[in-house]
Amino acid sequence: MSTTSIIRSIRNIMRKDEGVDGDAQRISQMVWMLFMKIFADKEEEWKISRKDYKSPIPEKLKWQNWAADENGLTGDELIIFINDELFPVLKTIEPTDTDQSVIIKSVFNDTYNYMKSGNLFRQVINEINKIDFSKNNKDRHVFNDIYETILKELQSAGSSGEYYTPRAVTQFMVDMINPQIGESILDPACGTGGFLTCSLVNLSKQKDFDETSLIVQNSIRGIEKKPLPHLLCTTNLMLHGIEKPAITKGNLLSVKYDSWKNNDLVNIVLSNPPFGGQEEDGIEKNFPEEFRTKETADLFLALIIKILKKNGRAAVVLPDGSLFGEGVKTRIKEELLTKCDLHTIIRLPNGVFNPYTAIKTNLLFFEKGKATKETWYYEMPYPEEIKNYSASRPIDINHFDEIKKWWFNRKETEYAWKVTFKEIKSRNFNLDIKNSNVLEQEKLYSTQDLISILETSFHKSSELLDEIKKAFL
Repeated sequence: MSTTSIIRSIRNIMRKDEGVDGDAQRISQMVWMLFMKIFADKEEEWKISRKDYKSPIPEKLKWQNWAADENGLTGDELIIFINDELFPVLKTIEPTDTDQSVIIKSVFNDTYNYMKSGNLFRQVINEINKIDFSKNNKDRHVFNDIYETILKELQSAGSSGEYYTPRAVTQFMVDMINPQIGESILDPACGTGGFLTCSLVNLSKQKDFDETSLIVQNSIRGIEKKPLPHLLCTTNLMLHGIEKPAITKGNLLSVKYDSWKNNDLVNIVLSNPPFGGQEEDGIEKNFPEEFRTKETADLFLALIIKILKKNGRAAVVLPDGSLFGEGVKTRIKEELLTKCDLHTIIRLPNGVFNPYTAIKTNLLFFEKGKATKETWYYEMPYPEEIKNYSASRPIDINHFDEIKKWWFNRKETEYAWKVTFKEIKSRNFNLDIKNSNVLEQEKLYSTQDLISILETSFHKSSELLDEIKKAFL
């Protein structure tokens, strides 16, 4: 039975439970139970690789001691155990530096049991036990597909768009930034951890990679304020070999801008910060007056510029509004172009983030420590066989092949052009700049054509209006 079939079966079982109200609760319930199973499988590995490994979970509460036996606890007895023993202990566990207790604490702090039927709960457990998440089993990688399926189902809950980035976009950004072993990698709004796990895959292809080394274990960092994506990110990083994922639950914008010290800065930032949203009152006061706004994406861009080390690199997803916006947006863009080399902007086509949002987006690549002299733009076209991206026809990493070829041998084309800092400054740092090469060609022959087209259109509209009047008057 495939993992996808098992997840479908779990979903169907949970829908019968009167305590689970809607998709968001059902998915949250499923994920914490998957985490318990995954943690149990990982502990078996850690016992072998680390002779001094000590589990933070009391024996009675370990998955294998209450869930592994398909004929074990069930009915009211199981629900009482979950509500009165398991959750109270795991929510109040005391974190230490010597074991995984900090992970358990962070996961269960905002997690709840919604199921009321112990018999249905037992059925779900027995389905989960069919999945082997141990290191030598291919199912550990299926979790990527599991959580992407989960995110798609969360559409009905109305919040998934804030933390879902198509895998192809994530991979392209990581490929172009090309993280190296020993570099610190941060996603300040990490969602489910797509950029972080993709970075780990990139590192694993390098010659001296050792996932157990402290250099690798300590290089991956993330912050996420919502419980469900935080849990998904933590779980996914564990499956990718990070024993104690450094995924902080919170809002990095709440840290005072001036409190960042050199030791806190990072080599790489990869992120798709939430856009279109507003921060709660008071958050903006953590920033200098010239950057104060409640718009989330603007604050994150200002923060990313701040937390990069000298020569640090960043790839960030931003909406069109950030490119042409004025006021605070202008001041943040001026900061970006004077403190960093904004060397590339990839303008993505419409629909890349469908069905989550129709907002047109861009990928900004920059390096801190030297001012921008010129910025290259690349307007990414649709592949020949696609007119618009959608849930059924998503963007694929192969669609970036031409951009990758161009990246290392840049020249101006119908899709690529460059703009000097002087010109950008003269536009009051408006980065919404079209390809002048194409525009010039259009000016040479299209003005009269446009007039003719408009005249024809007006004539046809007049004829159509006359026909309508005859039919109804």
